[in-house]
Amino acid sequence: MKVQDVMTSNVKSCRPDTNLAEAARIMWENDCGVLPVVSSSNKIMSIVTDRDIAIALGTRNMPASSIVVGDVMPEIVVTAAPSDDLKSALRTMRTALVRRLPVTDRDGVLRGILSINDIVLWAATGPTSPTHEEVLGVLKSICQHYISRAATA
Repeated sequence: MKVQDVMTSNVKSCRPDTNLAEAARIMWENDCGVLPVVSSSNKIMSIVTDRDIAIALGTRNMPASSIVVGDVMPEIVVTAAPSDDLKSALRTMRTALVRRLPVTDRDGVLRGILSINDIVLWAATGPTSPTHEEVLGVLKSICQHYISRAATA
């Protein structure tokens, strides 16, 4: 099974100069918790999550319309290619402790997004690849990371 068989292709995105109010509006209207951040040539630069927005607004005394995505997006983004094996993408998610992977072509142009939700739904109805245990392993790693981080806070 390949990433392109499971990923969401019609993905909303934003630019680094998009303000957080607009990014939140896009997420709300499209029922998504992440936006890939792309350049003018649609090359992936980063991602911004609803959590990134909430933390930025909770820690700054500024309105959402005054903060741009480029000020809160992470510097590093982990991606997958459409032709990657789905199990390889799961390993990437597990290692990077992420729930979503932007999918890019070899030039870095955004082609879609692979979420743990996509994989769970596929595993629930699709063939045996990936297995329920593999999907659960990714979720367990991500959740354990948050539990460990909360315990030390």
